[in-house]
Amino acid sequence: MDSFNELWDAALEYCKERVSSTAFNLWLKPIEIVNFEDSVVQLMFENRFKKNTVVHQYGDLITEAIINAVGFDVFVIYLSPEDFISDKEKNAADLEQYKNNEYTFDNFIVGPSNKFAYAAAKAVASDPGGQINNTKNLRNYNPLFIYGNSGLGKTHLLNAISYEISRNYKDMTVLYVKAEDFANEFIECLQRKATDEFHKKYRTNIDVFLVDDIQFIAGKLQTEEEFFHTFNCLVDNGKQVVLTSDRPPKDIQSLTDRLRSRFENGLLADIQAPEYETRCAIIKRKAEMLDFEINDSVVNFIAERIKTNIRQLEGTTKKLHALATIENQKPTIALAQNCIKDVLNDVQPIPVTIQHIVEEVSRSTGVSVEDIYGEKRKANISNARKVTLYIVREVTNLSYELIGEEFNKHHSTVMYNIEQVEKEIKKDSKLARMVNDIVSNIKDSQI
Repeated sequence: MDSFNELWDAALEYCKERVSSTAFNLWLKPIEIVNFEDSVVQLMFENRFKKNTVVHQYGDLITEAIINAVGFDVFVIYLSPEDFISDKEKNAADLEQYKNNEYTFDNFIVGPSNKFAYAAAKAVASDPGGQINNTKNLRNYNPLFIYGNSGLGKTHLLNAISYEISRNYKDMTVLYVKAEDFANEFIECLQRKATDEFHKKYRTNIDVFLVDDIQFIAGKLQTEEEFFHTFNCLVDNGKQVVLTSDRPPKDIQSLTDRLRSRFENGLLADIQAPEYETRCAIIKRKAEMLDFEINDSVVNFIAERIKTNIRQLEGTTKKLHALATIENQKPTIALAQNCIKDVLNDVQPIPVTIQHIVEEVSRSTGVSVEDIYGEKRKANISNARKVTLYIVREVTNLSYELIGEEFNKHHSTVMYNIEQVEKEIKKDSKLARMVNDIVSNIKDSQI
């Protein structure tokens, strides 16, 4: 090979023959080769999301393609621009994230589990610290302390407050910081003997102070002392403070009593795990933002299995969108299960995916996967389809309705077909052995 680009062009041609045109153009074609030295290949992606998606789906194929092009083993390094951002730049990027109009009040799905925290955040954003009306009638909302488990929307509300204030009150200065970064920056300033610089940043010319994960400073005595004085300086001057935590102040171990008292003197608002209806609404809203059509059966499937984490609901929807695009197919329950299994640790997933069952039936009967999912009525195809429905029900215990949605059949048709197979198995020993073999192969593959 005369150049990096010739090598990569050859590798791309190899990949092009093995993936759909949609997947190739969307995920593989934009990749750039940036270096090839001592059997090490460096590839650059547009962003971290694309890098992670491609490595997960096509990492083995890419390595195989490059080896095919050069004729010897290589080690592939995957890169994205985020890999070269310094810690200081990451902190700045964090601040910019909170101006992202994706995380607004309009895009926050409100339900019984979060409506109080939402209303409190909206009130703060409309008149932070009572500074707009100069009546200080919202002073009892200062500080606003929002708490709840990870992934329930606390950071979304912080962003929404920032976005709303920045849009409506352009003269106001909003400062967001993660408590961990506050602590690290304070330590750095102590080492540089630059505490005046630190005080100027956090106590001067700030109208709204947003602090994420305040529980991080607990037990760090010097940091707590500094935050105590910063907090008092801002609140005493009518500046709005909003804090988030994974637990209420009384449950933050090692937090000094005087800080705990200051936090509890404001408004405490908790966020609980979302209800089923709220979870469905979150999935649908995220799909809408992605311009992604997803039917109710898949929405219900995801909402029934991810019950305690909004971030997981949104992440699963994003991944489902990516996989459906890669595979150039509509989102199905089987595809959703593939997405869910990567994020769920505390909920028992379906033992196997429907796709796996269909592939096993296809291999045993000689009927293609496409025909099993299709509408052809030839006897061998129809029988393979019935067997598939029976095994899906037997192995996954999905409802007839969900199975019907997956195969585009009415639930009564699914039930009838499954009953037919049950009767035929009792009379046809050959069919019974085939079904048992398929079920055994599926279950063995889980061990």
